[in-house]
Amino acid sequence: MAVQAPTAPADVYAEVQHFYARQMRDLDSGEAETWAGTFTEDGAFKPPSLPEPVRGRPALTEGARQAAAGLAAAGETHRHYVGMLTVTPADDGSLTAESLVSIVAVPRGGPARLHLVCVCRDVLVREAGELLVRDRVVTRDDRP
Repeated sequence: MAVQAPTAPADVYAEVQHFYARQMRDLDSGEAETWAGTFTEDGAFKPPSLPEPVRGRPALTEGARQAAAGLAAAGETHRHYVGMLTVTPADDGSLTAESLVSIVAVPRGGPARLHLVCVCRDVLVREAGELLVRDRVVTRDDRP
């Protein structure tokens, strides 16, 4: 029988859900600097589309700005939906949050469509009482 990892208390789980609701709303609204501010100063984001992680708030902000500009030029909005969330506390006080993220593309004047489904694994830490992403790794089933 497999040993089950400890789960976060209900109030922490709810806090993590609220964190993602705000973070994804910031990203989808093109609030690049606010979104990047949800990472630690030296936070890392490793999407499957890049050979190396994006590190630090300035680089995260620039990447989010470029993505928003590309979507605006294409006349499209993306909406990120975080689901199937698990939150596991670590001995060092950090939290590992794993989820499935569905990205829905909404073209201006056209029907919405499912763009991607990703697996997101974050290490969340607290700084000044706020949850922040220290490390994010995103994977896709259709890529090695």
